[in-house]
Amino acid sequence: MVFDFRAALAIMLFTGTMDAGAADMCPATPARALAPVLAPANGPAPSDHQIHIDSNSATFAADGNALLNGRVTVRQDARSLAADSVTYDKLKGQFKVLGTVEFADPKLQVTSQSGTYDTAGGANFNEASFQLLDRPGHGVAHEIAIRPDGKLSLEQVRYTTCPVGNQDWMLQASSINLDTVLQEGDARGVYLRFKGVPILYTPIISFPIGNIRKSGFLFPTIGHSSNNGVELSAPYYFNLAPNYDLTLSPGFLSARGVQLGAEFRFVTGNSTGQIDGTFLPSDAIERGERSYFRMRDMTDFKPGLRLDVDVASVSDSHYFQDFAVGSEQTSVTYLERRANLFYFDDTWRVNAQLQNFQTIDTSIDAADRPYSRVPRVQAQGIWPLFSSNLEFMLASEAVNFLRTTGPSGVRLDLSPELRWSRRGAGYFFEPSAGWRFTQYDLQNVGPGAPAAPTRSLPFVRLDTGLTFERDAGSEGQRTQTLEPRLVYSYVPYRSQTSLPLFDTGLPDFNLIELFRTNRFVGADRVSDADQLSAGVTTRLFDHVTGQQYLSATLGQTRYFRDPRVTLLPGDPLESKRTSDVIAQISLTAYKSWSVNLDYDWNPYSAQTEKSAIAVQYHPSPERVANLAYRFQQDIAVCATGARAGQNLCPLKQWDGSFAWPVTRRWNTVGRLVYSLQDRQIIERLAGFEYRSCCWRVQMLQRRYVDSRPISTGPGGLDTSYILQLELTGLSSVGKPENSFLERSIRGYSTGDSQ
Repeated sequence: MVFDFRAALAIMLFTGTMDAGAADMCPATPARALAPVLAPANGPAPSDHQIHIDSNSATFAADGNALLNGRVTVRQDARSLAADSVTYDKLKGQFKVLGTVEFADPKLQVTSQSGTYDTAGGANFNEASFQLLDRPGHGVAHEIAIRPDGKLSLEQVRYTTCPVGNQDWMLQASSINLDTVLQEGDARGVYLRFKGVPILYTPIISFPIGNIRKSGFLFPTIGHSSNNGVELSAPYYFNLAPNYDLTLSPGFLSARGVQLGAEFRFVTGNSTGQIDGTFLPSDAIERGERSYFRMRDMTDFKPGLRLDVDVASVSDSHYFQDFAVGSEQTSVTYLERRANLFYFDDTWRVNAQLQNFQTIDTSIDAADRPYSRVPRVQAQGIWPLFSSNLEFMLASEAVNFLRTTGPSGVRLDLSPELRWSRRGAGYFFEPSAGWRFTQYDLQNVGPGAPAAPTRSLPFVRLDTGLTFERDAGSEGQRTQTLEPRLVYSYVPYRSQTSLPLFDTGLPDFNLIELFRTNRFVGADRVSDADQLSAGVTTRLFDHVTGQQYLSATLGQTRYFRDPRVTLLPGDPLESKRTSDVIAQISLTAYKSWSVNLDYDWNPYSAQTEKSAIAVQYHPSPERVANLAYRFQQDIAVCATGARAGQNLCPLKQWDGSFAWPVTRRWNTVGRLVYSLQDRQIIERLAGFEYRSCCWRVQMLQRRYVDSRPISTGPGGLDTSYILQLELTGLSSVGKPENSFLERSIRGYSTGDSQ
């Protein structure tokens, strides 16, 4: 079991935003309207830097000083000042204000009993209350100093976004200095109190104002897990340049030792990328170094030429089980390392690739691990011939396959093709014919196997279809279509038992595979074919908005001759005249309901081969409920029952999830994934959220399978508890889980920006 409580706070002082839900719950904060002060009755506030004064009475001395009484207002540009009594000192160029003092500029409103204002635009106020005008937030300060150069200083400050009279959370600081020109600030002696309890203290903090970045310490993270013990981390952010930055995260794991994490991000005129890594020099449990590294980069050298790199590596096969959280992370099987160079113009599409994999699940036999492809070059060209309807196409691929076990070598695959296309209103007709040639140059082949086998064969394909439309709906506002489609494919049989199997597989049968000529994916096998695939689709959509309400497709393939090519020598040949029946239905936007169904039915065994149905009820943005069932025959090694460890068993899973408010302030979320075959919970999530006027707390509990070895069935279960506290308008304390919830609960959305 893992207990994960992460306290992470990145204060963006005076820059937070209140989400809509909290705004609805908060009573309006009383604020004295200054509209008559901010703008004179005859128009907007002047911008000539001159002082404009209104008062009930005024006394002027010979030296230029003045005493103004009654309700006095002083306006200068967009700033305004109101007080019961104002004394003007000409020598200092300063107004001294007494009584009920109110000051306002476009972003700040201050109420005090005394203060000063000088003609250069500076101001000082004592024992002042302040309110932010461009976002929720208010507080009090012993002294507020506003300078003409855009700097603001506050002493003995208390700040919150809660309404007046509510102090559920309060930020206290001995001093805060803000520079609105440089967009940065700092605070000293900072306490953060929640419900009167101090939850954070720092002697000094530096922070940006607005969306700019600034170097400095981020708030530490604190956690605990049974694998790592107490986890402490104190990230430091380096704002190195406008286009790149670095975050170093030194940390301590009480059960393992000292760890360093790093994240480097960069953006240039033609590239963007990120480098992440962690390093644990001496793991007290594993007695060795532990590390993780990943680099991503995308560079556009010029239009039509792009380099895309994604490289990852870990020190050992147990890294993700020890340091990751969640079944999707702890069950990683391979890490891909690849670099792609893409080129395209009006004729060519070229992809040059270097690719290999780090095997994380070392229980996988070496002969079953993927090959490295170094390099792999794919090129496809299209040339119009005689007319726009006739095209000559060339698809080609050259790959060098490397692996320590089994044969390796080079494969060259060429496929020239002539294609004629005719499309019109309600129909299309596309016949094509071509030739496919494959040549190998192999090493480490078995005894008697050829070192340079080849394969050469022609192929013919005809793809045609019709589209019928009619008006639908009570007022003819919708359109319904009927779209039959036929694809005939012919490929003669060629024996391919002498060819290696580098990267080719037999995918699950679905609607995409229904209309493909080759039932294999990869160039090592080309299926013989003499077949006709037929399908029909109907759609219902609004012909004004284009919104689709229904899409349903039914299809099947008729074999005029049994396919003879198999993936491996000795694989059984199926003798059947038709394929499985494939159906797909998508119903959306019907009274908050949506239904998606995928179905694969075997007419010979009269049984379902594969099915998936998902039902969703989504009556409002904050309310969603999902229920799904997945079934597939013989996909996993049996772990229980009489056939355990001997035969394949079906996959049978229920998946239910919801996000639903139960009261105005209480929301609940949940998910349960249950394997009927294993009689085990694969993943369980339960949580609640309490949303107050100016804060919210979220508690989640997750229980999940951390791995699923092929030979042993279900893996171990881990449990984590996650607590997140968000203070409206300030920041969050805890590990943000909204992105995880959006992945786990289909249709879930927080509705606010974080």
